[in-house]
Amino acid sequence: MAKNDLQGALDLLILKSLSQLGEMHGYGIAMHIEEVSDALLSVEEGSLYPALHRMEQSGWVRAAWAVTEASRKAKFYTLTAAGRKQLAAREKNWEQVVKGVQAILRFA
Repeated sequence: MAKNDLQGALDLLILKSLSQLGEMHGYGIAMHIEEVSDALLSVEEGSLYPALHRMEQSGWVRAAWAVTEASRKAKFYTLTAAGRKQLAAREKNWEQVVKGVQAILRFA
């Protein structure tokens, strides 16, 4: 897969997590992805936070500092209207990728 494909997949996971959880800090997003995927997927900090920053710059998420359940200061992210549109587009694209891969696997 090309770097853009992997970035798109990460974007999809983050956007979907925020759509399901509402407001969440980065660590919580990473834990949600790992838990929901039964630990099949793990998002490292070195990929997660640059992606969140890029999404914030693109207007897909909004960020604000707040205090976590553990009384730590953290940046909390919420999905914007533009982020919901991006999520719908990414989901549709991912479905096409999956169809393509399934077709190739059936052919082989």
